[in-house]
Amino acid sequence: MLPRDLTVGAFLALLAAVAVLRLVEIRVSRRHQRRMVARGAIHITNQHFSLMVSVHVAVLAGTALEVLLLRRPFFLALAVPMFVLFLAANLVRLWVIRTLGDHWSVQIMDSTRLGVVTDGPFRYVRHPNYAAVFVEMIALPLIHTAWITAIAGSCLHLWAIRKRLEAEEPPLLADPEYRAAMAAKPRFVPGLF
Repeated sequence: MLPRDLTVGAFLALLAAVAVLRLVEIRVSRRHQRRMVARGAIHITNQHFSLMVSVHVAVLAGTALEVLLLRRPFFLALAVPMFVLFLAANLVRLWVIRTLGDHWSVQIMDSTRLGVVTDGPFRYVRHPNYAAVFVEMIALPLIHTAWITAIAGSCLHLWAIRKRLEAEEPPLLADPEYRAAMAAKPRFVPGLF
């Protein structure tokens, strides 16, 4: 059995690293947005963007609070597979970011006039990043058995994604090239839905 101070400290460091990564992603996203707009992309107003940010912040804060205040135990048999899922989700996210290049943004951008990205994970699904983040929202809290946050965070994330897709998909699917390349593909998981 690992000492609680060690597992909690390491886990809080992981949560802090994820928070820093999110801040770096926002900075990269802003740079990409400026480049896309300069090349003719259109920023799509998304009144639910703050909801998405709030869900991410709530999952990180809720996980830390749940582990600290409810003294969630650390079970290696649960932590290892959840950490592997967390890493896999982040590898998919990095694959998405790398594949999209300057098209990647945390804001909704209609960049279809700059070309439609159909390689990388987009060969299989329309929104691989959303699927990866959903897996991360479940796996990250469960590394230290913060099951309440895992359930609540993933439910909130599903609702936020639904709202985001309501704003994101209509302009994308209005583009004939995007529609021809992507409309028949599943949204999140190959072979499902």
